[in-house]
Amino acid sequence: MNKHLISIVGPTAIGKTSLSIKLAQYFNSEIISADSRQFYKEMHIGTAAPSEIELKQAKHHFIHHKSIKDSYNVGAF
Repeated sequence: MNKHLISIVGPTAIGKTSLSIKLAQYFNSEIISADSRQFYKEMHIGTAAPSEIELKQAKHHFIHHKSIKDSYNVGAF
């Protein structure tokens, strides 16, 4: 079976989340966020993180994953 990675990139608020949910549902897959600000629980302003409803529509990874107060680095990732 071939495996593929679909990357959706662009500026904030252009519909990346909506498109990613539709693709995840279509392909029966999950969403891995690479947004450096959505990663942190406390970062709400200017991030356009998925809503609770959107988070329930497809499994997301790395959305509000860690606190800015936690020690975390690439090695821990």
